[in-house]
Amino acid sequence: MTGRISVLISVLLFAVSSIHAGENWPMWRGPTGMGISDEKGLPTTWGGKTQENVLWKVALFPSEKGRRDQNQSSPIVWGERVFVTVSYWPEDVSEKNFPEHHLLCFATKDGVKLWDTPIEPGPWKLTDLRGGYTAPTPATDGKHVYVAFGSAVVAAVDFQGKLAWRKEIKPYDFDVAWASSPIVHDGAVIVVCDQMRGKKSSVIHAFEGTTGASRWEKKRPDIDWTHSTPIIAKIAGKLQLVVATSNGPQGINLASGEVIWSAQVGQRVGDTVSPVVSGDVVYVDSGRGGIGVTVKAKGTGDLSKTGLGWKSPALAEGFSSPLVVGGRMYRLNSPGVLGCWNWQSGKELFKERLEGVDPAISPIVTADGLIYCANSNKSYVLKASAKAEVVGRGELGDPSRASPAIAGGQIYLKGSRYLYCVGKK
Repeated sequence: MTGRISVLISVLLFAVSSIHAGENWPMWRGPTGMGISDEKGLPTTWGGKTQENVLWKVALFPSEKGRRDQNQSSPIVWGERVFVTVSYWPEDVSEKNFPEHHLLCFATKDGVKLWDTPIEPGPWKLTDLRGGYTAPTPATDGKHVYVAFGSAVVAAVDFQGKLAWRKEIKPYDFDVAWASSPIVHDGAVIVVCDQMRGKKSSVIHAFEGTTGASRWEKKRPDIDWTHSTPIIAKIAGKLQLVVATSNGPQGINLASGEVIWSAQVGQRVGDTVSPVVSGDVVYVDSGRGGIGVTVKAKGTGDLSKTGLGWKSPALAEGFSSPLVVGGRMYRLNSPGVLGCWNWQSGKELFKERLEGVDPAISPIVTADGLIYCANSNKSYVLKASAKAEVVGRGELGDPSRASPAIAGGQIYLKGSRYLYCVGKK
């Protein structure tokens, strides 16, 4: 079974040919955007009183004083560098003002901070801090790091820490926060800005990676707000942007923003969850509770009548994104329950309570068939099988809703105070 999973992961990584794999974890949920890693032999236990397999940890903030944003964004890795975004209010700054936005760069070898680049906040000052300013995860193409912050700003920073460009998103009629992470493809940075339907201001932007100039812009007046991050997947032999909208999933032309196919599922989906794809089938659910649905996306136009597949019963809330491997889908929901379904039929195979795990973190599968439900607090490692079998645990005691990054035989976990590197000692 492990060999079969390894082959499946290799195929998925190869299919997204525009994104480098191997030693890099270049964006939200890795090279494919779906939590697939080609790593093997990672630690299955870490932390605790002895800090087992914790190679290093480094502070994310200059002081314990002041107030930290929620900082849900996850780490990314390219070569010998790991990047994270953070926001915080210094001790003498009120939360009614903008927090400072920062992009930090650390050496993967020892956690030494290489640089810290401040990003000027955008135009949107949040009055409701439930979502915070730092939900989007950065992305990189190996030349620049692209960041988005909830103040409605996008920026590019080169690998020396120098700001290359900065763009403000206007209008900014988002719901509570802006959480969609940037995606890099063919020299462009794509950001989904789905906003309030009543404002008719939803739009997808594609910026030139080197200059920030607009490559294309596609307005979406009929699309309501979402916080989910899209993925790039090959469907019917062609790469496309798969977006989980409030109406239902869509396939988008990467060169123009035009809709290739769409499906309305009859209930709100796509609030927080990134879609997943296996073959030509797309799955999405809301994240705030409710049904999940699959769509056979091999056609064009409206697939609402011809493309809908199985639907799951109502799921509990869970802001994490699902994982598909080995003909099964895995999904974390409240209160820390990992569910498993047959990908073809939707039949539920198991539900397992993982005590203390945060249902906002997104699981990752490695090439040797292990699923990591991991963050900087309590983590679990399970076999990628049709039965729930826990094979390891981690505990660092630094609660956070950031998901892990895996690269170069190491696991990077962003906490509320520290960045951790886990690897075999």
